[in-house]
Amino acid sequence: MAIVELLRDGELTVGEIAGRLEIRQPQVSKHLKILSDSGILEMKAEANRRIYKLRAEPFQSLESWVKSFEKIMGERYDKLDDYLQEMQKTEKKKTIKAKHKKKS
Repeated sequence: MAIVELLRDGELTVGEIAGRLEIRQPQVSKHLKILSDSGILEMKAEANRRIYKLRAEPFQSLESWVKSFEKIMGERYDKLDDYLQEMQKTEKKKTIKAKHKKKS
């Protein structure tokens, strides 16, 4: 996750990532390979350097997926709110009836 967060700000080499995270380059390379194989990263070679950057598409897909749940959950919260308001009205009516019975 830390690598993805670093790459949000722009392209970095393996050495730059290792330096910022204070871990060894072989460890960073293993993580970068996994992220690249999963389609999250893109790598370009310049001379003897490999420069990594995030691919936008996987994150756009994730954003769409999350938004679909936001809509569903928003509807559910609205229904819950309606239900809770109805329960409050019912409780108020019961309380008023109970008070009137005591007075009688």
